[in-house]
Amino acid sequence: MRKRFEQQLSLGRLLIEETEIPTAKRSGALPALFAALKEIYLSPKWNDRVFEIMESKILPKNNNTGRPGLDLWQIFVLAQVRMCQNISYDDLHFMVNSNALLRQIMGIETESGFEKVNISYQRIKDNVGLLDDGMVKELNSLIVEFGHETFKKKETTALHLKTDSFVVESNVHFPTDYNLLWDSARKSIDMIIKLQEKYDISGWRKVNDWLKDLKNKMRAVGRASASGGKGKQNRLITAAEKYLVKTKALYNKIELTKVDYSPLDPEGMAIIMELERFMELLQKHINLLERRILKGETIPHDEKIFSIFEQYTEWVTKGKMRPNVELGKKTSITTDQFNLIVDYEIMEKQADSEIVPELAQRILSEHKVKSWSFDKGYWHKNNKAILSAEVENLVLPKKGKRNKVETEDEHQPIFRKFRHKHSAVESNINELEHRGLNRCPDKGYANFKRYVGLAVSAYNLRKIGQHLLAVHCQQVAVARQQAA
Repeated sequence: MRKRFEQQLSLGRLLIEETEIPTAKRSGALPALFAALKEIYLSPKWNDRVFEIMESKILPKNNNTGRPGLDLWQIFVLAQVRMCQNISYDDLHFMVNSNALLRQIMGIETESGFEKVNISYQRIKDNVGLLDDGMVKELNSLIVEFGHETFKKKETTALHLKTDSFVVESNVHFPTDYNLLWDSARKSIDMIIKLQEKYDISGWRKVNDWLKDLKNKMRAVGRASASGGKGKQNRLITAAEKYLVKTKALYNKIELTKVDYSPLDPEGMAIIMELERFMELLQKHINLLERRILKGETIPHDEKIFSIFEQYTEWVTKGKMRPNVELGKKTSITTDQFNLIVDYEIMEKQADSEIVPELAQRILSEHKVKSWSFDKGYWHKNNKAILSAEVENLVLPKKGKRNKVETEDEHQPIFRKFRHKHSAVESNINELEHRGLNRCPDKGYANFKRYVGLAVSAYNLRKIGQHLLAVHCQQVAVARQQAA
């Protein structure tokens, strides 16, 4: 039965509330995160709300059956630690079973000489995977509320916001139509191998020769495309023709032998469904390569995909010199004067200016905002009208040529002051990228969204923890002075 958290008072077990957090400035990011987590654990006001959010999504209706999982508190801690440290599940598994500070925050550490509790790799991965995007968004809102109570001297303090966007990259290779065709062919053959092992189908005795020949022909197309000199186009067409002949032969062979695949069990049906999916991608990229190289067509952008594995991936060009192209999803963040991220959004093939109306509705309904700064990418006359009515100091530089009134507005001292402060959001983005949001290693769009949300929550908790440690050190210093 999964529980919120009940630390058994067994002999030798160390209590969470007695965890000593290192206060040295060079201790790294983890102590600051643990300081915030400990504060949440000790405060019923916050831990009850954290558990209510997690219980509503994780606990099944019948919670008295099934294998024992991790407690909700342990899942929450592990998810934050992974993102704060920007580590893999393998490294997290190692830390869980060796880092005394982490184990005590989780409530599983014991004194020397007593039985040690170990947690397996798969148990960690499966339990952290129970979190979803909706739950993480709710937890983030709660963490921001907790942070504002920690930072603000008055509840009525208005926020000074900054909004900007960056790209969270997918874990994909650089896409070309010929290497995506190879990926499709390779995965189709992988499914054939699984069927061959499970059902002993005939006709695929030389399946490894197919793989070797296809890869050689794919590399020949790549070499011809990258080379220069006289006759390059002819060499490219010749290599592409040989490659296409082989991939079409593979497609036809799979189609002709489909009658041999008659699995009745669910596992076999799942393999067949995956095979059908990869065959569709195989046919698509045969068509694209043929049109581009043999027929000389320019392929429209909306017909392309940039990974057969992470199909949500977008080709993002932000006009930067380096990198000039990024493969992933644009993500917009909004930070306040306390460097907390009060809102984040993964953009679905949207320009920056298109997300402002919904962004304003979300934030202005929850917070009092005194100033709000954007860059030129968010400019639109409707956005300015919406925000000007609610925000006292709006910094939304116009994209393109300005008229006389707009020029005067953008040269006002208050406008220039907040515009100069806007660059602080770049340091927040840089830290997020160091905390894991440079590239997402998790597979699938649902896991991508969860990964982004957990990175934001771990970032916010670390910022709150830094403040808590600074206040604690100041109190200790004052106490020492008074004692002296």
